[in-house]
Amino acid sequence: MIQHETQGDLSVITLDRAQKRNAMLPEMLEGLLAAIEASGDARAVVLVGAGKTFCAGFDLKACAADPSGETMRALLSGLSSCVRAMRVCPAPVVLGVHGAAVAGGCALLGGADVVVAARDAKLGYPVVKIGVSPAVSSPFMLASMTPGVVRSRLVDTELVDGARAFELGMVHALVDTADEVHAHAMELGRSIAQKPGVGCLTTKRWLNEICEVTDSTSQQGLDASLSLTGGEEERARLAALWG
Repeated sequence: MIQHETQGDLSVITLDRAQKRNAMLPEMLEGLLAAIEASGDARAVVLVGAGKTFCAGFDLKACAADPSGETMRALLSGLSSCVRAMRVCPAPVVLGVHGAAVAGGCALLGGADVVVAARDAKLGYPVVKIGVSPAVSSPFMLASMTPGVVRSRLVDTELVDGARAFELGMVHALVDTADEVHAHAMELGRSIAQKPGVGCLTTKRWLNEICEVTDSTSQQGLDASLSLTGGEEERARLAALWG
């Protein structure tokens, strides 16, 4: 479900569950975390998705099949760990969005240093529709976007296209079509990897210090999302979707 390869000083990680639009399972996030942590010696990291979609978020069918809420809890905890690992990864992380980055998939943007997206990609956090709080994403979003944008995106369940996401600061580079995303993300990753390593690594470390997301803050966001897990509203809405 996760492909990881090293191309010189570039680490390339691919979400590879294309038949399910790269929807996340707990074991998939475990693999993603391992790949990120194994990229510590790289000079740049590129994260992309296989198939027609970057990531459709959590596998809600798997969540609905587990009324205890343990699958949802594992997904929320795994997502928080992955985004945190991307933030503290010494190397700059380039993320490419094609098709869609929804809910947990969109949360991954909060760990990236540079986000590339297609103009027609769909991005957003519609999880309140199913009784889930996207608070787990908020500490990392606040380190990358203005508070007003974060508030509007987390409470507004509508998706925005890549062009609008660029205007809002969620996306940093636009390409015209989905087919161009992977190539452009790789080009940026290679360009960063070819730059003097000390300068880039020191700059990211300094940026992390002034835009710090502490363990305490990220845990608070995770705890807020976990507090609703297994609740009556979540169970009812998941059952309505997949029952």
